[in-house]
Amino acid sequence: MAEYKRPKTKEEFDKNFKQKKPLMNDTEAYYEASRCLFCYDAPCIKACPTGIDIPLFIKQIHTDNITGASKTIFDSNWLGNACGVVCPTGVLCEGACVYNHQDVPPIQIGRLQNYATNKTIDAEKVIFKVGEPNGKKIAIIGAGPAGIACACEARTLGYDVDIFEAKEKPSGLTVYGIAPYKITNEEVLKEVEYLQSQLGFKIKYNNAINSKAELKSLETNYDAIFVGVGLGKTRSLGLEGEDKENVIGAVEFIEALRMKQHQVKVPAKVVVLGGGNTAMDAASEAARMGARKTVLAYRSSRQKMGAYKFEYNLAISAGVDSLFNVTPIAITGKGKVEGVKFAKTEMVDGKLKTNMNNTFVVRCDMVIKATGQAKQGHLYDMIADLDIDGKTRIKINDEFQTSNPKYFAGGDTVNGGAEVVNAAYDGKMAAQGIHNWLNKK
Repeated sequence: MAEYKRPKTKEEFDKNFKQKKPLMNDTEAYYEASRCLFCYDAPCIKACPTGIDIPLFIKQIHTDNITGASKTIFDSNWLGNACGVVCPTGVLCEGACVYNHQDVPPIQIGRLQNYATNKTIDAEKVIFKVGEPNGKKIAIIGAGPAGIACACEARTLGYDVDIFEAKEKPSGLTVYGIAPYKITNEEVLKEVEYLQSQLGFKIKYNNAINSKAELKSLETNYDAIFVGVGLGKTRSLGLEGEDKENVIGAVEFIEALRMKQHQVKVPAKVVVLGGGNTAMDAASEAARMGARKTVLAYRSSRQKMGAYKFEYNLAISAGVDSLFNVTPIAITGKGKVEGVKFAKTEMVDGKLKTNMNNTFVVRCDMVIKATGQAKQGHLYDMIADLDIDGKTRIKINDEFQTSNPKYFAGGDTVNGGAEVVNAAYDGKMAAQGIHNWLNKK
């Protein structure tokens, strides 16, 4: 089990957060590509949310057609480089590889994808073409994966595109919300710069859309609007003591770590509340930042946990301890966090019950809440005639068009929170939906 010292320099931070899927060299890529069986029904393609022709790009890598491989990837997924690293390939393309049925390691599809696109980006190969200008303009709210993908696809169709981004960097979750050992800031931003340099979409940073007047301006000046704002801040649990110093949301914790890196101070004892992939990231990061004891606490059993098994194993390998069948009932301390009071839980007649007669306190200096994010309902409320479902998700039709015909949506706004690859698919298809709608008009 790994033990990490608190990083005090950029070099020490990078060592603690060594990349989980390091970039392949030419020899590794050649031999890995040679393992592909080029299945006629290619289950890996069916498992990819963007439908990349995986056997084709692997064949292209093996025949040293790296630019062609990248074109195959980007034609299906505008965030092909980032997705090669951050996708949960073990439950998607690699999980579907036929080698899994033969006790043979599956093809490392994600790393091959990242290898090809990285080489093409570094060589600044021009592989995209802007469509013939059609005189129409699209506004995109949010420069996350869905927004970037929508912008790229729209530019190939001849639209002028402006993205309005609330923060100072693009790519949303990929740069602000994913653990640093999965992908570096430099790699994320390099891909966006590459796409932007060839396709010429504009991003207006520090430009949140916060009022009906701003929306009205977009409606007046643009022919269509795509909403791809992602999720908001960590939800409040309503716990006694939740307002104490050193209680932080996992999303906010991860963002601070991505932006400030070794400058973030993590105390000796940390409790992480939650059982999803974000909780695993936050716990693993706390351990890698030098916390002597990090405890992951989840209200139900390990089997009920929403996190992927490999994410949980990664956290445990970083030195994280876990508590199951416990629910927090209060955060203790005078001003600052001193501990979390838990009650045991148990399944009774198929329902999870809290046993208030069985409580205990886990001492800690920091509490990280990884218990879900709030939806961007305040924005949705300002859009006229916009239908929202019971989980505060925007309703769309098959063309990604909302009940307000000028607005289209995709990514977390529609699915409530999924993978980067799902958002990239939504953005691309929404651009096609906008194109179809404007041409019908």
